Amino acid sequence: MPNLLSAERSPYLLQHAGNPVHWQAWGEAAFARARGENKPIFLSIGYSTCHWCHVMAHESFENAEIADLLNREFVSIKVDREERPDVDRVYMTFVQATTGAGGWPMSVWLTPDRKPFFGGTYFPPSSRWGRPGFIEVLREIARVWHEDRDQVARSAETVTADLRRLGQAASTGVGAVPEPEALGRAVAGFAQTFDARRGGFGDAPKFPRPSELLFLMRESARTGHPEPAAMALATLRAMALGGMRDHIGGGFHRYSVDADWRVPHFEKMLYDQAQLAVAYLEAAQVTGDPFHAGVAQDTLEYVARQMTDAAGAFYSAEDADSLPPEEAGQTGAHPAEGAFYLWRDEEIGAVCGEDAELVRLHYGILPDGNAPFDPQQEFTHKNLLYIARPVDAVAQATGRDPDAVGEAIRRARLRMFDARLSRPRPHLDDKILTGWNGLMIAAFARAARVLPAFPALAGAAHQHRERARRAATFIRGTLWQPARRRLLRRYRDGEAAIDAYAEDYAFLGAGLLELFQADGDPAWLEWALELQATLDAGFWDEVDGGWFATDGGDPSVLLRLKDDYDGAEPAAGSVAIMNLLTLSHLTGDPRHTGRIERTLRLGAGRLNGQGRAVPMMLAALSTYHAQADAPQIAIVGPCESPAMAALEAVVAGAYRPFAVQVPVRPGAMQARLAALMPFVGSMRMLADRPTAYVCRAFTCRQPVNTPDALRDELGGKVR
Repeated sequence: MPNLLSAERSPYLLQHAGNPVHWQAWGEAAFARARGENKPIFLSIGYSTCHWCHVMAHESFENAEIADLLNREFVSIKVDREERPDVDRVYMTFVQATTGAGGWPMSVWLTPDRKPFFGGTYFPPSSRWGRPGFIEVLREIARVWHEDRDQVARSAETVTADLRRLGQAASTGVGAVPEPEALGRAVAGFAQTFDARRGGFGDAPKFPRPSELLFLMRESARTGHPEPAAMALATLRAMALGGMRDHIGGGFHRYSVDADWRVPHFEKMLYDQAQLAVAYLEAAQVTGDPFHAGVAQDTLEYVARQMTDAAGAFYSAEDADSLPPEEAGQTGAHPAEGAFYLWRDEEIGAVCGEDAELVRLHYGILPDGNAPFDPQQEFTHKNLLYIARPVDAVAQATGRDPDAVGEAIRRARLRMFDARLSRPRPHLDDKILTGWNGLMIAAFARAARVLPAFPALAGAAHQHRERARRAATFIRGTLWQPARRRLLRRYRDGEAAIDAYAEDYAFLGAGLLELFQADGDPAWLEWALELQATLDAGFWDEVDGGWFATDGGDPSVLLRLKDDYDGAEPAAGSVAIMNLLTLSHLTGDPRHTGRIERTLRLGAGRLNGQGRAVPMMLAALSTYHAQADAPQIAIVGPCESPAMAALEAVVAGAYRPFAVQVPVRPGAMQARLAALMPFVGSMRMLADRPTAYVCRAFTCRQPVNTPDALRDELGGKVR
């Protein structure tokens, strides 16, 4: 029989609707039951594409004995951490503080008033691998609850008070805005852990953390020193050549379990695709190498093909697990991690035909498999694709012409793509999250601006601009409530719900600012300003500065915290500063400067001494110190005319991370834009040709209307 999750919209909660555990969703009904029955709460937090969440569900939550114990002794609550990052953040802070580690599935035991007293992550059903068994943990907690409930309550009170003090300490700061020397110390910290042979920082596992790479490339732009960007570029190339990238279908997996970027954890998250696409686009500008632009294009095409709703918004993730194709249709078949992406050697021969030997050399395919033996992952005798030899090396090894080898690889890739379509596909989490869509809008809009500098890819720019517009239009039509001036967090199956968090406002604002710079429609800038105003009104800390993660309106959330770590997703505050820096250059509004500087002062402790924890904040600090020389580049002309595109390609052809780009469309749009940016009101085309104005501090140089003249105006400076 379904439990109380069957009426929910979250794909993660629905995955557990058929469990024998009497799950409830987070809410007053569950809390009231815990109080009424005087039972502790078992809180399980995860997300629908989480591999170890699936493992624990199969091992424990489908187990009748464990379910009976949970139902008898606890009130069990399921939370989708992607829908409710506010709940997840509180209890992840507790688990990390008390165990030294965190992750999902997260298992936390609470008093009926939601105060935590014990927690961890994945528990096997019975004791093994040095981990306590879930059933033993449940029995012991139930025993202690019955025999020494007062002690549990006192412990929970103490822990909650400690968490509150920890949150308050992270929310306060003193001192000045860090000087540029803090940026140099941070670069040195990255250099100390940089893996010069394999790319990335530290040892296994290796996670893509694009904000690190964006900071390092910006520091090279700001200082003129090539070393920071060199670390970023080496890491990006290593990721693109390794097994963490899907070489057949495009996109990137979540992370690499080894130090060589060879063996991935196979889930694909929207936020990774978005941030990595931007990082590769910036790398393309730094180097002029179309390789990086091609990786970005490949990633964006994957998102457009597999992760885009019919109305234009973007889905959240694809699972790591799926049924192995050789077991499809068999009784008792069960999903395995990576099954959709792995290849047996004989499959390569059957699918690729005369090109099979070239494919084997290029992708490192071995007769008995190249994947490490791991009985938990069932990789035995299968191949993970990675670039073992570039095309030139394959040509040299086989005595073939490099162009012919390249064409054979492209041909084989299409055949492998088609063959893979017949396999059982991983589960798609089709919920639409506002913040993650904001990141993806930014990526498509940035591609529309950058790809014109790369002739082989320039034709995709128009499509990417349209994709960004469609997604933004969807969010505005379904998740924005203009009467309340509020966003909602999640849309799925016709329902928009959950008041948005600071990250939703900040990430969507960033996407809209990128989209404005790509198409010049003042509506996007107007909306970005409105989102920033709402973020400031509802989340800004007037006492200590910075933005809280929540608006404080939900009494069920134990603590009101601030994001202070740029992890797989950047912190809302870091992105908000970047938005304000952009808005300052677009509108000149001096009110933005106060919030920028107060937030940088709040983060001064980490920026000065723990920069690796806040790389997006470092990127914001780098931008802050570079802003005096940062140009506004306004180009007046009709949208997407060839002459306009030629000027935009000049801007895209060099790395200018601190510049803002202002497309000015003559007529009604220009008049509307001038209400926000008065300095564009008098700009005109010269000789009826699109014309560029290079300005600093809203003072513009002589307008020019040819690519060569614009190139001269911009000079060789990256800023």
